Amino acid sequence: MAAFPWHPRSRNYTSEFDSCRLEAVPVEFGDYHPLKPIIVTESKTKKMGRKGSTSSTSSSSSSSMIDPLSSVLDGTDPLSLFAATADPVTTAANTDTTRKKRDKDDSLVVGSDFEPWSSKRGEILARYTTTEKLSINLYMSSEKGKATTPGSAVSEKVRTRLEELDDLEEGSQKELLNLTQQDYMNRIEDLNQSLKDAWASDQKVKALKIVIQCSKLLSDTTVIQFYPSKFVLITDILDTFGKLVYERILSMCLDNRVSLPDNFTPESVNDTAKETCLNWFFKIASIRELIPRFYVEAAILKCNKFLSKTGISECLPRLTAMIRGIGDPLVAVYARAYLCRVGMEVAPHLKESLNKNFFDFLLTFKQMHGDTVQNQLVVQCVEIPLYLTLYSPAIDWILQCIAYRAPEILLTEMMERCKKLGNNALLLNSVMSAFRAEFIAARSMDFIGMIKECDESGFPKHLLFRSLGLNLAMADPPECDRLQILNEAWKVITKLKNPQDYINCAEVWVEYTCRHFTKREVNTVLADVIKHMTPDRAFEDAYPQLHSIIQKIITYFHDFSVLFSAEKFLPFLDMFQKESVRVEVCKCIMEAFIKHQQDATKDPVILNALLHVCKTMHDSVNALTLEDEKRMLASLINGFIKMVSFGRDFEQQLSFYVEARSMFCNLEPVLVQLVHACVAFCFITIPSLTSIFARLNLYLNSGQVALANQCLSQADAFFKAAVSLVPEVPKMINIDGKMRPSEPFLLEFFCNFFSTLLIVPDHPEQGVLFLVRGLLNVIQDYTWEDNSDDKVRIYTNVLHLLSAMTQETYIYHIDKVDSNDTLYGGDSKFLIEINKLCEAVIAQILDHLKTLGQEETLKRQSQLALYFFNSILAHGDLRNNKLNQLSVNLWNLAQKHGFADTKTMVKTLEYIKRQSKQPEMSHFTELALRLPLQSRT
Repeated sequence: MAAFPWHPRSRNYTSEFDSCRLEAVPVEFGDYHPLKPIIVTESKTKKMGRKGSTSSTSSSSSSSMIDPLSSVLDGTDPLSLFAATADPVTTAANTDTTRKKRDKDDSLVVGSDFEPWSSKRGEILARYTTTEKLSINLYMSSEKGKATTPGSAVSEKVRTRLEELDDLEEGSQKELLNLTQQDYMNRIEDLNQSLKDAWASDQKVKALKIVIQCSKLLSDTTVIQFYPSKFVLITDILDTFGKLVYERILSMCLDNRVSLPDNFTPESVNDTAKETCLNWFFKIASIRELIPRFYVEAAILKCNKFLSKTGISECLPRLTAMIRGIGDPLVAVYARAYLCRVGMEVAPHLKESLNKNFFDFLLTFKQMHGDTVQNQLVVQCVEIPLYLTLYSPAIDWILQCIAYRAPEILLTEMMERCKKLGNNALLLNSVMSAFRAEFIAARSMDFIGMIKECDESGFPKHLLFRSLGLNLAMADPPECDRLQILNEAWKVITKLKNPQDYINCAEVWVEYTCRHFTKREVNTVLADVIKHMTPDRAFEDAYPQLHSIIQKIITYFHDFSVLFSAEKFLPFLDMFQKESVRVEVCKCIMEAFIKHQQDATKDPVILNALLHVCKTMHDSVNALTLEDEKRMLASLINGFIKMVSFGRDFEQQLSFYVEARSMFCNLEPVLVQLVHACVAFCFITIPSLTSIFARLNLYLNSGQVALANQCLSQADAFFKAAVSLVPEVPKMINIDGKMRPSEPFLLEFFCNFFSTLLIVPDHPEQGVLFLVRGLLNVIQDYTWEDNSDDKVRIYTNVLHLLSAMTQETYIYHIDKVDSNDTLYGGDSKFLIEINKLCEAVIAQILDHLKTLGQEETLKRQSQLALYFFNSILAHGDLRNNKLNQLSVNLWNLAQKHGFADTKTMVKTLEYIKRQSKQPEMSHFTELALRLPLQSRT
């Protein structure tokens, strides 16, 4: 029999669905029915700026509010921004580039291992605050200018200079009282802006007056607890002034040269630049008061390079000696800190000056406990412990400068000087903070002895142990001393009554314990922390420290079976009762587990603990949770699920997946991961089943689940396994104890399989319709019963599948899975391949109909002919002449021998006539005329 080319008709599934729907009956207003659609009225409000937000309203105020201290704390203060801009008085075109290069070289005088002042300023400003009212002398500039004559004598210049400076000191200032801390900082910014404006407008004397005015503020200690922050703010202005002066003089040295070398000598500086430089120093020398004279000269110390090779080395001892004239010890120590800071920037090799500043400070150490200071503290209601902490930033900086790349013997000298001063706690703390951790760790027992002997009044010992612990976290002490060091430190720590003091110290020593000891010691420490922090819910004020303890523990303990078996670890986690903090802690634990757990585990201790941790993360998800946060949490939970394996114990593995599925139902990526895991479990488990149809259906169902969850490769594997299993289907199967033919069950399976194959995308490496081709080969090779027509019925269903595959858009899809209609886009080559398969299937059907020409099979032939006719009628394009003729032949064949069901034939013909009335089906009219009805005789 000749092959018939297949021409499937184009389907509009949407219109077909609409035509099949029941007519809608309107429901009167007010009638209630449980299936009545709910009408939702949307109230449109201001849209959220964040994509994906479920909130209907928003406020932009939170994004526009700026913390007044934020610009100070983060280091991007106005002075830094100002210093980064170009000098307005520079005229050379390439001066900016030269200046940036020189600044970079200067910053490399000390190595990157030296912690710069800029990294400390933010911490100081945040720590030393006040609610007291402050006062400030604000410079009130005069608009009138003073004319100068180019030919004025030197004496006239000097007199004019003195008059200008006197003008500032004798009344051109205004005292502002009752300022808040923020108001004070704003006023300092006003002075800063005035300095920039004056310099930009070439009013250099006015700029100097502003700097003098600011420097005077450093002699005021009326609100003493704010003094360290005041020092930071004022010295920022001094630094800017010093840089402006230096760059101004440097620009005058250029003449016709591109730039001065970095190691220029005074001989290469022209007379104009030198005279300007001297003029600045003369102006500063005319300042009457000691403190502003000291600070302003220190600010331009670097300018001595223009005058003399030894200028800086000569000025540093003089300025150091000048500080001896400052009576207030707090003011004096910060003056020394500023001089050390400038000295490290311009001449870090001049260590003698740094040492001299520190030793001079030690000589005046007793002043801190003198009557003058004590009376001042009484007036301001400041306790001596708080007062002593005000010295820490200055002393720490001085000692940092001294200890930078200093030999170990210097630490020994410092320890001896501390002993001579009675092991002063403040000084001892600064020494431990300044010197290298290796030096401190090697002398740990010596420091513990000094701490025991020091006077605790004013500076508590637990702060000293905390500083020692910080060093031991970075360097190891001698092994023989480690246990004794821990015991001595914890004796002091555990006696602390104040929870905040306790946790600040315990946090540091936990790391030392983790570094050098086992689970037993860590468990003991955790028990002590729980004991101190549980009463009165003190843990609520110590979440950062408690979080830090967890991070330290998981940093050193990578064996999670050991960690979770520690008796006090999980009770320690229970102290995190604020949800946001608890979730962050759980994330840290999971990140550590995923990073360090190398092998899959089934340890019940680990599984129970981490299921609890993951459940905590999962339960924190709500409607307001950001998508990025959801993805992060899902990733961590998936990482845990992947690391769980029970080996060949499939029942236990499945039980774990079921439990995880019930616990993590709100995170889609976790559910997908569980699908992956369950799919893999199913693929391994299905072959162990004895019932072949149970295996076939489970392969198909598992493949459908994998496909629905975008697991394409797993779905292909299941479908291939199902195809491979079909040849093993026996002729007879046992159903409820009775042997029955398997072909009806196989037909049902194939129909379900074909419905799935419609939306299965082709594998890019397997060829077009590789699963369909494989299935057709299996159907062809399977041994069917001689008296069965199921093979033809299956082929007819294949024809239905192939017809659906030719449609521009398929009748159904799976979300997030691109089927072949999307992949091929109606490509002609794809359609040609489908038509080839259709021709082969039709040939098989017609061959089978031909074999049914015997008298005993004529009834089957009639039924199959009508069945095939109806398939062509539903799926074929009968405008094609050959296909139209084939359908007529099948119609006639069904009636040829009198075995046709007349009622069915009549209804079919009526259907064709009814369809012919539709515009796109008009060709059915001619078809109906060619389909006679034969009556039985």
